Amino acid sequence: MKKPVLSVEEPEQKKAPRADRLPAEGFVLIVDGHFKSVFDTATAAEASGRKLKAAYPMLQIQIYDAATKVRTSLGQEP
Repeated sequence: MKKPVLSVEEPEQKKAPRADRLPAEGFVLIVDGHFKSVFDTATAAEASGRKLKAAYPMLQIQIYDAATKVRTSLGQEP
């Protein structure tokens, strides 16, 4: 099989993030101990996590900050 040739107009495709490696930047949503989604801001990650938590309250959701390497749990809303 031949590899597709990228033309000058087509940007190079981004590699998909690996689920078994910690990201170097951004904020990651961790659901039940598994890395799921990468976000640019903490507020975007928290909003997504709270939406998931509202729909499925039994999930354990954390937000991982790649810059400081800190995990923050999303608790129940009062």
